[in-house]
Amino acid sequence: MIMAELRIRKRHRLRKKEIDALAGEIFSQLGIETFTSNDTVDRAESGDYDVIFVNGEIEAIVFEGRAFLTLKGLLKYKPQRMFVTVDMGAVPYISNGADVMCPGIVEADPNIREGDLVWVRDVRNKVPIAIGKALMSSEEMLKRKPGKAVKTIHFVGDKLWKFSEE
Repeated sequence: MIMAELRIRKRHRLRKKEIDALAGEIFSQLGIETFTSNDTVDRAESGDYDVIFVNGEIEAIVFEGRAFLTLKGLLKYKPQRMFVTVDMGAVPYISNGADVMCPGIVEADPNIREGDLVWVRDVRNKVPIAIGKALMSSEEMLKRKPGKAVKTIHFVGDKLWKFSEE
């Protein structure tokens, strides 16, 4: 299967005020300090979302007007909030872009509300394998009823993940 490559358009350098606003938004969601105005930060358009380059690496995206870390950003900054943990049986599906289903969820940050951006990790290694949009609260996710809990936006092995390997 050949993946379409990530198309980057209209890349431009951000001003200090814009960088601080993006970093502040990520801090308010994930509770971690990320990039600062001392870093070289660019924003560019790419299909479904805008990408945020920090010192040449894509560390964040802006999806539906909200900033969130990419998998590479999550690996670098290691947040402890807004996570959904899945059992190992769900990992191969999610790593191929499948949405996260309720029965595979073993743990979730209690602060997750419907519509929030979240990151998905596996139960054994606790490393990020996807980011997505919560389709329900963490409380509903853990009730294990059938159905989708998280709509996957970006996952290990997708064009955004592969972009920095080129």
